[in-house]
Amino acid sequence: MHYERHERRGGRNFGPRRFPPKPVEIGKEYDVEILETSRRGEGIARIKGLVCFVPDTKPGDHVKIRITRISRKFAEAEVVGETAPEETEESEETK
Repeated sequence: MHYERHERRGGRNFGPRRFPPKPVEIGKEYDVEILETSRRGEGIARIKGLVCFVPDTKPGDHVKIRITRISRKFAEAEVVGETAPEETEESEETK
């Protein structure tokens, strides 16, 4: 039996993957609205498209969060305080 080696032609890049810079920084605080709940029961907010998991929150909550961890595809945060819905809408428009 004779096995041939197939050449790989383009398409796959086995070099380091490049991820765009994140719109958040560890330790910074943001005013957000919790939009949905994750499978683990954490609230989910989005900051410029980046998913942020926030424990002890539920959809509809308007909270001030502090980023505690940043991963490739998401961030984790803790609640710092409550905010009024008007403040959240204004801060999201300026971002």
